[in-house]
Amino acid sequence: MTEKERKQRILQALEETYPEAGPELNFTNPYETLMATILSAQCTDRQVNRVTPAVFARYPDAESMARAEVDDLFPMVRSCGFRTKAKNMIEACRIISREHGGQVPRTMEELTALPGVGRKTANVVLSNAFGIPAFAVDTHVFRVSNRLGLCRADTVEETERQMTRLIPREKWGRAHHWLIWHGRRICSAQKPKCAECPMKEWCREYQKAGSK
Repeated sequence: MTEKERKQRILQALEETYPEAGPELNFTNPYETLMATILSAQCTDRQVNRVTPAVFARYPDAESMARAEVDDLFPMVRSCGFRTKAKNMIEACRIISREHGGQVPRTMEELTALPGVGRKTANVVLSNAFGIPAFAVDTHVFRVSNRLGLCRADTVEETERQMTRLIPREKWGRAHHWLIWHGRRICSAQKPKCAECPMKEWCREYQKAGSK
């Protein structure tokens, strides 16, 4: 089996194993997608989903969030992390209101110009809010894609470059979710369930462990 064939087997198995894979953050529009994704940095989706209903009820759009005060917002999102997140949410929405007519921008350059928005967050928004082909690399995607041997990269940026060359453009968004779901359900950071993994036959890490 060639290296290309091995990788294609893994991608096919991921697609077949997780046909329903999708976002586990709750949101209904681009503004909610952006706010929830900012909150999700170093925080579980489950915790973010506990917090956002009250936040979105009080601040239903970018213009209302732009008028918020950090001292009012931070107590609502404290369980998701640092005060900086509340500051970034408000300032991002002030820029959106001032420079983008209250609408979340649709380009990588405009999104990453917002406070608290890196390339990963921008890719999540582009893919999930606008349906624009994008491949976001979070800790799960980075770990799983390198463990399986789909790529060999030391950084998230290089992981994104290699993976977007490997995966057809129209599948970037879905593949992101396949890898996240696999990372959360099977290929965990500390105790991966290798015996249960449908990809173990082609997994570089599993093959390496078996050869020792």
